[in-house]
Amino acid sequence: MKLASHIRWSLLSFALMLAVPASAQQQSGKTAKKAPKPEKPDSLKDTTLAKLYESEDPMEVTLTFNIKRVKGDKGDDAPWRAATLSYTPAGATAPVNLPIQVKTHGIWRLKNCEFPPLRLNFSGKDSKGTPFARVDKPKLTSYCRNEDGYEQYVLQELQAYRIYQLVSPYSHAVRALHVTYVDSVSGKSVATRYGFFQEDPDKFAERFRGKITKQTGAGPSDLDPYQATVFGLFQYPIGNTDFSISALHNVELLTRSTAEDAIPIARDFDFSGIVNTRYATPNDKLGIRRVRDRLYRGYCFPDSEFNKSIALFNAKKDAIYGLYHDKIGQLMKPDIVKETTEYLDDFYKTINNPRDAKRQLMEACFGRK
Repeated sequence: MKLASHIRWSLLSFALMLAVPASAQQQSGKTAKKAPKPEKPDSLKDTTLAKLYESEDPMEVTLTFNIKRVKGDKGDDAPWRAATLSYTPAGATAPVNLPIQVKTHGIWRLKNCEFPPLRLNFSGKDSKGTPFARVDKPKLTSYCRNEDGYEQYVLQELQAYRIYQLVSPYSHAVRALHVTYVDSVSGKSVATRYGFFQEDPDKFAERFRGKITKQTGAGPSDLDPYQATVFGLFQYPIGNTDFSISALHNVELLTRSTAEDAIPIARDFDFSGIVNTRYATPNDKLGIRRVRDRLYRGYCFPDSEFNKSIALFNAKKDAIYGLYHDKIGQLMKPDIVKETTEYLDDFYKTINNPRDAKRQLMEACFGRK
């Protein structure tokens, strides 16, 4: 990978993580320099997708743990807590109970939501032979508040991941869940809401015989031009500005021994326009008033890469709209589906108008000289 080893960015990197100003990506794109290739990743025995993610049907599960204790875990070094995940296999009458661990993670949701975001830890021994084999440590995107509107936000974010999967193989696998949350102390259910698993980053990297790098400061010259353009173009239709490649804010970088160029991976879309949460606000340095206002924040690459990416999104248009009418799409309220497809209509009008595409994408990108 061609990331400059001297660009660690100390204080500036922390500032980018919090503020993510538009100028920061532009600056990093000009200063990133060549660096030695990374060491080859360890030998990987299995690079296939975990069985859990092979189906898109929502899976019924029950998650039992000491909810009050876990809610109190607010620090970056939150401990793993004992939990049980239960599910009933097809054709079975009795549930299977898997001993697992849970811990809190994240920043905004952890501070502002009544129910914390969780990461689960599946034991390889206990999960062997179950749908959760090799799932390892997925993130669980759950409800923020026990209200129907917040559940719709979860489904909208799940749809953003599914759109990403349609346009890029380099996207985290997801699986819809219908989760009943039970407090292990009282034995009572506190909520039953839709959520979804996000593929563990290390497991994701293994599928491509690569690794997720923690090095900040990536600019255009460090990235695969086509995949980075697809990454940037994907953020535009979903109205997401809450990311920074250079600061690794809501972005992962996949490095591979077979290629010098890194691939940026998008994740965490609850502040995007397509989800449109009531709590989401854009960074005031970006010059937009609402998260629904689109602003292209990808790096600059040759127009040919933009044209190929636009052709990709056009080819996937019917499949993208189809997501809002399948089993998961039918879980969403009709008015939200209507608003979302109209929001996507505006994107397709832009990319298929050469003048608008040039002005709003190719000339708005970061790093153009």
